[in-house]
Amino acid sequence: MLFCYLSTIKGLRFKLKNGVTKCIQDEAHKDVIVHGEYEITAPHEHTTHIKVRDVKKHILYQRDNIKSGKFAFTTEDFDLFEVCFESQPGNNTDTEQEVFLNIKHGTEAKDFDKMAKAEKLQPIEVLLKKLESLADEIVQDFVVMHSKSSKMRNINESTHTRVLYFSILSMVILIGFACWQVLYLRRYFKSKKLIE
Repeated sequence: MLFCYLSTIKGLRFKLKNGVTKCIQDEAHKDVIVHGEYEITAPHEHTTHIKVRDVKKHILYQRDNIKSGKFAFTTEDFDLFEVCFESQPGNNTDTEQEVFLNIKHGTEAKDFDKMAKAEKLQPIEVLLKKLESLADEIVQDFVVMHSKSSKMRNINESTHTRVLYFSILSMVILIGFACWQVLYLRRYFKSKKLIE
């Protein structure tokens, strides 16, 4: 039931106040096509800008004074990207506008209808192509998760080894300091003739 409900979600809608910048972040795997579509309500009252950037702040897409549009780019690495909308003051400073944003990547972004027409595929074949693409994405996700888990395991083992060596070194220093203190106090008490 929840899956059916979530599968009908088509995008994100939010309010953008005058003079405010709102950013939405998403992540995508390496060499994945990302498609986005946006629409602004009441654009005549505000000047709105859109900017799509990666984590290194490279601008992937930028437009000024937007009403609606589409953008697309291909990711170079597994990374986060952000879509920012900036509203600049217009005549009425108390109004807010509604922004609709729909971002698709991977299998969602592929146009299977064009593929079906170009390759003259039956509807069942198109569905199988979608499922095959989705299965490939799932396998790729598992490969990424497996590589991350092995990296984390290596970091964990390295940290464990460092903590072990640090503990042994601390104990040796503590025992050495205790022996030195006993010898020093023994010499001190002998010099004061408190012990023999």
